Amino acid sequence: MGVTIPKHVAIIMDGNGRWAKKRNLPRFMGHRAGAGKIREIADACIGKNVEILTLWAFSTENWGRPAEEVAYLMKLFSVYIKRAQKELMEHNVQFRVIGDREKLNPKLQRLIEQTEQKTLNNAGLKLVIALNYSGRWDITQAMQKLAKQVLAKQLKPEDITTETIQAVLCLADLSEPDLFIRPGGEQRISNYLLWQLAYTELYFTEVFWPDFNAIELEKALQFYATRERRFGLTSEQLEKS
Repeated sequence: MGVTIPKHVAIIMDGNGRWAKKRNLPRFMGHRAGAGKIREIADACIGKNVEILTLWAFSTENWGRPAEEVAYLMKLFSVYIKRAQKELMEHNVQFRVIGDREKLNPKLQRLIEQTEQKTLNNAGLKLVIALNYSGRWDITQAMQKLAKQVLAKQLKPEDITTETIQAVLCLADLSEPDLFIRPGGEQRISNYLLWQLAYTELYFTEVFWPDFNAIELEKALQFYATRERRFGLTSEQLEKS
């Protein structure tokens, strides 16, 4: 029997600033190094037949960082997405962004939409970037959509179920993450995919994101392969099924 591979891997790209500080480098060098890791991890996921890779690049809380750092990150996102378009097509990768786009620069918004449309029909890895995203924002915007449906008498309050909520969340059309990875030493999910991570296996490592490579990904996959995912059932019930 082969090793069980997660269908959907979600990662917080954490530790860029601390990676730079450890090397007496400015923080932006850590962010640049971190952005360069996306291609390597995406390629490794493709090689392992992972179907969906979701990466958290910028949270709603990150706007509170120094203005210079935020400006650099926004520029970095634009440069990365523009440069990645050709490779996304060559590797049959579908690209999408989740999060509140309204606060993003209009030029960046257009670039995101252009890249999403260009790669829409690619049937390989689905690469999802969480940009200006938080789990609480995701749930809040879902509740607002459902509230509008109730006000429009398109939906009754008693008809709101787990399924109707799921249908208006980000990633509604994709399977929930099987494996969550957080590099950088922190052991929390930090408002990331709060709804979607309900039954996800959690893997934490001290390795900073700029040092996270295919070997480190393999360690996380090996960890995942040892887990028994019961989803509230007992081991005996799983064996019978």
